[in-house]
Amino acid sequence: MARDEGGTGAGSGPGAAAAERGALAVAVCAALEASVAGSHAALLGSLARGVADAYSDIDVLWVVPDAGFGAAVTPDRVRAVLGRLRPVDDLRIDPDHRHSDRRRLLFVRFAGVPLFWRLDLSVRAASVAHDATYDDGNPDARAGEDEWSRPASALANATGAVKAVARRRLDDARGLLDRGFARIGEPDRATGDWHADISRLARAAAERDPSLAALADQVVALAAVELAPRGQVD
Repeated sequence: MARDEGGTGAGSGPGAAAAERGALAVAVCAALEASVAGSHAALLGSLARGVADAYSDIDVLWVVPDAGFGAAVTPDRVRAVLGRLRPVDDLRIDPDHRHSDRRRLLFVRFAGVPLFWRLDLSVRAASVAHDATYDDGNPDARAGEDEWSRPASALANATGAVKAVARRRLDDARGLLDRGFARIGEPDRATGDWHADISRLARAAAERDPSLAALADQVVALAAVELAPRGQVD
C-alpha cells in the first residue's frame, strides 16, 4: 500500500488520496477544455478504466482544433492554465514529438502532491485525434540534444522504478534503471538492491544537473518509504 508522500495531507488514507487524485484529474480536463474553444479533454489509462491503484499517474488526451494547436501547447500557456489548479513544479516536453505540427506529450509535476501523480498530457490536433502514431519516427519532429534534459529524464526513470518495484514488476524496474544510467552516461546498472539502485541513479542525475537536487532528494526519500520494508530482491 502506498503511503502519503509529497503533500497529500497528514492522516489522509488511501480512499481520501484516491479521491483527491480523481478530483485533480477531472479539474485538469475541465481547465484544458475551458482554455481553448472547441477542444476536448478526456482521461486515459487506468483512471479512465476504473482500475487505478495507489501508484497510478494521471493520463489525459487533449484534442484541440488544428488552427489553435501551436498556441495551445506552448509551455507557458499550459503552465498558466494548470497553475490555476495547483502550482506547477515542473513541465517537460517529450523529445520524440517536440516539434511535431500536430502532436505533443507533456509531463507535468504539480506541487504538493505525490510524485506518482505526474500528469502525462497527450495533445493532438483534431485532424489526427485518432492517430496515436502520428509523426512517430519523424526526425523533424524530434527535439535536438540541447532541447531536453537527460538528467531530468533519468530522474523520471528513477521515480518510475519506485513504482515498478512497488508493483512487483521487477523486470520493468531493472529496465528503467539501466536506461536511466545509460541516458546520462553513467557506467552503472541495476543490482536488485532497489533502494540503493534508485538512490544512485537519482544522485547521479543531480550531480549532472544541480538544479534537480531537491527533486532527487524527494525520489530517494520516496524509495525509502515505499521500498525499504521489502528489502533486497535478487
